[in-house]
Amino acid sequence: MANMFRGAFTAMITPMNEDGSVDFEGFRKNVKFQLEGGITGLFPLGTTAETPTLDENTEEEKIIEIVMSEVKEWEKSHNVKIPVVVGAGSNNTKDAVAYAERAKKAGATAVLIVTPYYNKPSQEGIFRHFEAVSKVGIPIIVYNIQGRTGVNIATETLERIADLPNIAGVKEASGNISQMMDVIARIKNRHPDFAVLSGDDGLTLPLIACGGDGVVSVVSNLTPNLVSEMVNAALSGDFEKARSLHYRLLPFFKAAFVDGNPSSIKYAMNLKGLPAGKPRLPLVEVCDSAKKVIEKALKDCSL
Repeated sequence: MANMFRGAFTAMITPMNEDGSVDFEGFRKNVKFQLEGGITGLFPLGTTAETPTLDENTEEEKIIEIVMSEVKEWEKSHNVKIPVVVGAGSNNTKDAVAYAERAKKAGATAVLIVTPYYNKPSQEGIFRHFEAVSKVGIPIIVYNIQGRTGVNIATETLERIADLPNIAGVKEASGNISQMMDVIARIKNRHPDFAVLSGDDGLTLPLIACGGDGVVSVVSNLTPNLVSEMVNAALSGDFEKARSLHYRLLPFFKAAFVDGNPSSIKYAMNLKGLPAGKPRLPLVEVCDSAKKVIEKALKDCSL
């Protein structure tokens, strides 16, 4: 499975209309923009998509329908495989199982399952959560992001999870490169197909250098071509080219989170004429000082 989850993937935003409704046609345009930019695969309905504010029937299901339709059409006309990893996380295990079943029925390649947030389960609780979802029978990318969930998945726990059926890899957004190296050393040795993807744009290059498989990127919403180029260069061992692109993009890697995600990337996309709109409450548009940082980074990176 690792080959399928090796490369540059986009954690897609959900564009909004002026009245706050989902801009479905804008989302369709963004999917096409990603495919034309050479992205490896797509992650809709994750954190960057503002999923907690979306209606699971009228909005989430329509988003899944659009992305699967566009990707299938692209695959047919270009004779390629584009993995679609649908966000299916919840802090209610029963709901996570239902969301995974929905994604499987829609034909998704895999699901992204985040650590249960707010309830702060024990490591045993985290294991049993993933054990329950693994029984759905669709590949799972584990999403470890302590900054948003309040709980870190210990490497010992991830080792146990990786032994379950249908576990394809991890999106590592702990921000801890030492932990990421432990995951590679302790899990990939036993499970060569276990993909280790960076959840932080700025750590993509060092993670690949340590044996990681790529990135689930926020920045690639705006620059799928450059992020793909950087990741593909690093994965092929051309670290000189990858380093050059990394440092070109570094100011924007920082600016894309200067006033929260996805508020910051949405502002940048609006500036560049890509469908984005404003975020939904409780997220708000970036502040004036952040706007200047984003504008400067776009200029400095020649984007």
